Amino acid sequence: MLLIRRETDSDLDAVYTLIQTAFATAEHSDGTEQDLVVALRSSDTFIPELALVAVADANIVGYIMFTKASAGDQTLLVLAPLAVLPDYQQHGIGSALIREGHRIAKELGYGYISVLGSDTYYPRFGYQPAVQLGLEVPAGIPAANFMALKLRPEAPPLCGPLQYAKEFGL
Repeated sequence: MLLIRRETDSDLDAVYTLIQTAFATAEHSDGTEQDLVVALRSSDTFIPELALVAVADANIVGYIMFTKASAGDQTLLVLAPLAVLPDYQQHGIGSALIREGHRIAKELGYGYISVLGSDTYYPRFGYQPAVQLGLEVPAGIPAANFMALKLRPEAPPLCGPLQYAKEFGL
């Protein structure tokens, strides 16, 4: 059985190792994703309700974090990272984390989520090229991999560049 819950202080070491392990063989990784999470937790963009772990077999096997960003005068979310231990990949854990994160984000009143990721994975959750929603593609980023999702139909249109948390270094 899979349990998705908010991360706790006692999870931090396991989450660090999980992210490091999950990204060790990732096609697009700079090897610092686990350190980014540590830095984001200390930032004013951190939303504790949107730092989630997936627990299976009494172990933390997946993780997702959404943090605040902005475009113009609007606050939106950035999904980063999503990590699942290699032995647990392809079992729907990442999908479950994304869906629960979306549910909570919508409940908290956020209108949009942006992600820089696989253009074959994220569209199944409703993500589309971010430029179609009014976001400018950051320099050096392939447009196909810079996506966004409109969570709430009443959310006002986005316009301009996405301002990531400084911890992202973008």
